[in-house]
Parts: sequence; C-alpha cells; structure tokens
Amino acid sequence: MGEVYSHLSEEERQVIQIEIGNGAGIRAIGAMIGRSPSTVSREIKRNTWFPSNESESYRPYRPRRLKTGPWMSRYYIAGPARRKAARRCAKARKPHRLSHDRLWAWVAERLGCGWSPPPVSGRLRVLFPGDDAMRVCPETVYRWIHSSKPRRERRARCLPRGHRRRRKHAGRRVSRFPIPGRVSIAERPPEADDRSGFGHWEADSVIGMGCNLHTEAERRTRFLMARVIPDKTAERSVGAQLAMFAPLPAAARLSVTHDNGTEFARHARLRDELGMATCFADP
Repeated sequence: MGEVYSHLSEEERQVIQIEIGNGAGIRAIGAMIGRSPSTVSREIKRNTWFPSNESESYRPYRPRRLKTGPWMSRYYIAGPARRKAARRCAKARKPHRLSHDRLWAWVAERLGCGWSPPPVSGRLRVLFPGDDAMRVCPETVYRWIHSSKPRRERRARCLPRGHRRRRKHAGRRVSRFPIPGRVSIAERPPEADDRSGFGHWEADSVIGMGCNLHTEAERRTRFLMARVIPDKTAERSVGAQLAMFAPLPAAARLSVTHDNGTEFARHARLRDELGMATCFADP
C-alpha cells in the first residue's frame, strides 16, 4: 500500500524555518522531517517572504528595480506559512464535472441502456460539438460512480465487468501462476520490435458486458482481428488464436506477443501446430 499523504504540521514548518536559517539544503531538510525534497521545495516557494525593514514586518515580492538593502534576503516563517496553508485548504474546490445535472442525466441514461463510459464520452462529442459543458472523459465517469457508495451500488452493474470494482494499486505484481515455456519479450525478433517486418502480432483479451473478445493486432500494419469467446480461459483463448491464424499463410503469422495473463498459458499449441514463435511482455 502507498503512503497516505498528509499536510505539513506546524512542528515540521518550525524545523524548516530553523534549518533554512542554519543554511541547510532542501534535501537535508526533507530527510530530517521525513518528507520528499519536492515537498520542502514547494513549501518554501509558496511561503517565502521579503522583509521590508529590520523589524521583520512582511510584504509581497518587491520589484526588481527596488532590490536593495535588507529586501535582498528571503525568509521562511512557520507561523505565516501555516496560516496561508489553512486559507488554501478553506477555499472551495472546483465542482466536479458530473455535478452538472444535464450532463449527468444524459450519461446516466446511456449507462442504464448498457453503454460503457468510452462510447458515452465519444457520443457526447458527436451530439454536442459546440457545448463544452457536455464533455466528460471515460475515467471521470468511472471515478464519479465509485466515489459514492449509493451511486456505486446503483450504477456499477451498468459497467463492464472489469470496472465494477476499484482496487487500490500497490504496484504491479507477477502472476503467481507460472506460464510454462514462457519466453521473454527481449528475445522477440528485432523486426517485430521496430515494426519493420510483417507477420508479428500482439494478443489481448477484452472483457465486455455479456461477451468477451480475443484480439490480435499486427504490429506493422495495425491490422486487427477479433473473435468472440464465451469466457477468458486458456482453452478458449488459444482456440480463438488457432481459428484466426490457421487460414493465414505461414509468412503472415511469424510470432505473437502476449501479456502475462493466465488465459495465454497454452501458447505452446501455436508453436507446435502453426510453427509460430511466442513471447511474453515483462511483468
């Protein structure tokens, strides 16, 4: 799990103030308070003050032509920095795009008809070409649905199966299922890497509402083949591949690259029955 972000505390700001006075660098200060250097850098840039006199009363940035005397020094003071941060947090945030009733009503109607967010987003551009208020990207729709429990319970059933739940990502993990005979993508023919040769394909699986697709894309021409499969099992996937590749001449089916999904575990049949080289992306 990733670390949960928290705002700088008053004690951390006091440390920043003291260490700046001692001449410490940004990286050293970050290591001292357990924050990244970029966090410390942003904090200092946002809350640097220029004293107008020796009593250290503060005012905004002074014009270049007046940079003389004590105004040349830059100061970071923890108290004003904390108050400034509190004012930023108190400001109203920009309203969510789907809080627009007309847009959400249109999106909700299409979701109820079985549409997924990508075609909903695309159709908005076609039907409302001059209306910027009627614009939303697919990811915004997914996030809007999953941001509220009542909305998620009501609308998630309208989404494709792979998007009905949202899980927190803790980095990419290697599949615990070892794929027999797996060959790394590093050993793929060079003409497949630079797209100079024809006959090198990339396999993928698409989970939809009521059906699943197996797709094959030729790397050089981007020619796409797709086949509906009942489920995303290894047997169904390799069966779809054999059905699509078998009618092609041998020169048009030299190799195929897979991801590390378990549906490609029986890739050896492509090598044994069709003579195709198979390889897998790095996990």
